[in-house]
Parts: sequence; structure tokens; C-alpha cells
Amino acid sequence: MEELNYFRKCSACKNEINFGAIYQKCSVSSCRKNVYCSVTCWDVHVPVLNHKSAWAEEERAPSKQSFLNNLPLNNEKPRRRIIVVNKTQENSVNSNIPKDILIVASKLKAYIKNRSDMNVSANVLERLSDIVRNECNNAIEQAQSEGRKTVMDRDFK
Repeated sequence: MEELNYFRKCSACKNEINFGAIYQKCSVSSCRKNVYCSVTCWDVHVPVLNHKSAWAEEERAPSKQSFLNNLPLNNEKPRRRIIVVNKTQENSVNSNIPKDILIVASKLKAYIKNRSDMNVSANVLERLSDIVRNECNNAIEQAQSEGRKTVMDRDFK
């Protein structure tokens, strides 16, 4: 392994962040893996990622010895949390979830009326809600497989 002389590189300017130095992290949970050498560099990514309410959190890089002690051995990848739900648990959990209509009827009816001058059957709302539930379940599985507790737009395929 080559000799490490710095903790990480700044995600914006790519300058090295030394061991024991102060650096910035984004307060948004989905953006926490990036590090920035200064508040100015952190500020560069905010408009790009369109964060609504974010701030820079000051952190201190670990010492070189501490960092090296926490590296995985033999270039193995760090462990990720994998949540496994067996089918009996999944069915019992899903049986407690109400089958409410998830679609705003007035908005859907107005859209279809304006787009095509057609009306909407009552059964359409139930069917669309089932489709939305199915897509949400797939997105939840995707987020869980990546070890996240937040469903994001990229989880919907």
C-alpha cells in the first residue's frame, strides 16, 4: 500500500486535507460522504445539489495512526448493513398498513379533463394507489440494499 500523507481530498477543489486538520461536512444526510477543506468549498456544492436547508458542519480529521488502525485488512471492502426481512414478517407488517387512496382525486381528474376532456372512473384511484404502493416498496428495498434509511428519487426506476 502506498504511503498516505493526508486524510482525504476536498470534494470541491481536490486539495489535500491533512490528518488532524479541521474540515467541513454537509449537514444533509445523503451528502455526508463528501468532505470540504473550507466553508467556501462546501458552499460551492449547495446550489448544484439544490439543498433547501443545509449548513456546513465542522469536523476534525483523525490522526494518521487512528486512521490506519481503522482501515480494512487486505483491501477488503468495509461491511455494509443489509436488512433482511423474511416473507412472514413482510406479510404481517403489510397487513397492518391501510389501503388508503394515495392519489389526490381532484388533481388527477383536473389533469385528465384538461389534457383530454375525459372523465375518471372511481376505480382508477384505487389502481393508481396500488401502482404507487408497489413503486414505493421497490424504492424502499433499493434504499435498504444500499444501507440507507432515506428513500430518494434515484430509488425509483
